[in-house]
Amino acid sequence: MPGPQDILKIMAMKNQFEGNHPKMVSFFKDMATKGVKEGTVIEITVTDPDGNPTTASMKVQASDVEMIEQLKNLR
Repeated sequence: MPGPQDILKIMAMKNQFEGNHPKMVSFFKDMATKGVKEGTVIEITVTDPDGNPTTASMKVQASDVEMIEQLKNLR
């Protein structure tokens, strides 16, 4: 189990991430509020520093929605 120092370190890293990437944080909060429904397509593209993109996508299944709900309940 993480100790108090570990939790403080993680919180500081979270705050730095939020400061560095406010649009991503806003996006994740928006998606958490709206929820992700079965049939939703999630697509992610990662572009390396040389400009080479790699893309993956998935269609959300009922079991994915159930997992997301279970993870929310862990909070």
